[in-house]
Amino acid sequence: MGKALSRAMWERYEPVHDLVYAPGIRRTTDALGMRGFWMGYFALRAAPLGAVPPAVVTSCFYVFHRSRVERALPDAWGYAPPAEVLAARERAVDAAMTQLFGPEAVASTELTEAADLAWAAAMAADTEGRVLGAANQALERPKEPHVRLWQAVTTLREHRGDGHVAALVGHGFGPVAAMVLKSAAGESDGAVLREGRNWDLTAWRAAEAELREHGLLAADGTLTAAGAAEHEAVEARTDAAAERPWAVLGQDATERLARLLEPLATTVREAGLLPSGNPVGLTGAPDVTRE
Repeated sequence: MGKALSRAMWERYEPVHDLVYAPGIRRTTDALGMRGFWMGYFALRAAPLGAVPPAVVTSCFYVFHRSRVERALPDAWGYAPPAEVLAARERAVDAAMTQLFGPEAVASTELTEAADLAWAAAMAADTEGRVLGAANQALERPKEPHVRLWQAVTTLREHRGDGHVAALVGHGFGPVAAMVLKSAAGESDGAVLREGRNWDLTAWRAAEAELREHGLLAADGTLTAAGAAEHEAVEARTDAAAERPWAVLGQDATERLARLLEPLATTVREAGLLPSGNPVGLTGAPDVTRE
């Protein structure tokens, strides 16, 4: 395999999770009375944690400036408590998946199989020290298979994300440095990352200067050989920390889930919901089958 199994699986299930950020989802949070995209974003993603203060969400989400979070939370909980947001999230995902994939697809035996396999992997995820992964894993099992699939892949992606944050911290990369590294590696657009996470140019340039000082960033903004090696070390540690669900699920079941997810991921990509330079850094879907 060209990439670790956990990374290859992420590139298949992440597009399915990202349906929660489709344009139509905004109507759900608007209906709850929330103001703007970011209040809805933080409410939908943080709801499994309960009505925690913005400092906790800033810590868990890692790359957002606290001002971005504080403009959304705790105000969002005044419009709808977390339990209500979670119920609305399920309704929104139900509608988004049905609209994009079609009623026949979401009612198919293949999707039910995918949901059950993904749920088994998600329940096998080791969530010690992984706050977002644990909070999502603790939610009740959705009755509808397609919503169950979405919740399962969301648990898996937050589990992986928690591990990625730990890897970044372990390697000494703060929030802005982590984004600069990601942009320099060609995985995401730097301006999209900086502006979306609400960091100013001063902080961004300071992080660039620090990376240059440590020999990780070249003058033209690309990674040096040392920077590329450090970036890959973070990714390798992230991959390793995300392997347990797939080891428990087993090779055959994991390959089967990959095949079932592939047409769903392709549909999301072809719908234009994940443009080039997207913040999550999706660049393709490598092979996960035996060579």
